[in-house]
Amino acid sequence: MSKSYIAILAVLLVAALLGMAVAEDPGYLLIAWRNFSIETSVWVGLGFLLAFWLLLMLARALIRVLNASGRRINPWSRRNQQQRANAIATRGLLEFAEGHWKSALRLLKKSAPHAELPLINYLAAARAAHELEDYSECDSLLREAYETTPKADVAIAVTQAQLQIGRGQLEQALATLTRLRKEHPKHLYALKLMSQVYLRLEDWGRLLELLPELRKQQVLKPADQDALEYQVHLALLQQAGQRAAPADTDPASLVVAAWERMPKRMHEDPAVVEAYCLQLRGKGREMLAEEALRNALQGSYNERLVHLYGLVQGRDSARQLATAEQWLPQHPNNATLLLALGRLAQRNSLWGKARDYLEASFSSKRDIQTCAELARLLDRMGEQQASRAVINDGFDLLEESLPTLPLPSR
Repeated sequence: MSKSYIAILAVLLVAALLGMAVAEDPGYLLIAWRNFSIETSVWVGLGFLLAFWLLLMLARALIRVLNASGRRINPWSRRNQQQRANAIATRGLLEFAEGHWKSALRLLKKSAPHAELPLINYLAAARAAHELEDYSECDSLLREAYETTPKADVAIAVTQAQLQIGRGQLEQALATLTRLRKEHPKHLYALKLMSQVYLRLEDWGRLLELLPELRKQQVLKPADQDALEYQVHLALLQQAGQRAAPADTDPASLVVAAWERMPKRMHEDPAVVEAYCLQLRGKGREMLAEEALRNALQGSYNERLVHLYGLVQGRDSARQLATAEQWLPQHPNNATLLLALGRLAQRNSLWGKARDYLEASFSSKRDIQTCAELARLLDRMGEQQASRAVINDGFDLLEESLPTLPLPSR
């Protein structure tokens, strides 16, 4: 038997029972108010109440239908305004993606007050105004974004900092990011932006303080992190060489402190060692520079460091020459090493050996600096003719770099 038959039988049964109850005892109901009275049976009164309740529900449903249809038909209803705003916003975002900044700004501003997500409209409109270099309008749109969606303060602050960096307002961007990091210290992108601002400001000290956190939070790729650390420490080293140490301290104390602050792995980098030793030499600490160069060259041979090793004066000139001569068997015809050996031999007053090394260097590579050293030495040794011959060779080297121009006949 189907469920519909069971339902019909149940309705008939209930109707029969109600009919029997009404026939057995219809009851009596009296409603009196002042001079007005209604007399009827209980069952008829209940029927009237049920009919009244059904009528009330029908009227309520009818009102809802009329309101809903009114909202769909009425062009000024909130629903239709939002639909139109969303359509305009979509067009504005498309214009923004295509780089049509002026039309994007107009459409996004128009749709923002009634859009479903006004924050997106205001932020995109602010970027469009930034591209148009209308910075006052850009800032105004960011303020409106905050007023409409105060809970999106992080997104608004990040956008503001990005735009300030883009327009070169680095100090303002730093203030924005400082406030953001104070309220949200774990915001990694704010940390990354702050490191970029410090880098552009060349504020190496502040950037040095950020390096441990940048590495800990893995904000940058490992290669980028290493490159940034290298740049910061090298800049601090050069900065220390330019600053004057306190009067009662070692003139090179700031340089040494910058060197010791570096990660140990950087002490093996030839470019860093060279920069360190050049700063020491500039501060008059050539003995310390010679020691650092000797330690670095014992680890690996580097021509730039060898060249600098020939220029600094160590504590023991004879030992310094002997150390450099140990590298000669592995690099017998290296012009840079031979030049350094010639200079070191001169420091030891070994004029013949110095001449041999300088001539071998000039023979291996015709370099103007080697030519000048050799010519000066020969002249002081009383061999003016040989000195002039070397000078003529040096002049020929210089002449090769001159432009081809008409000259008078000899």
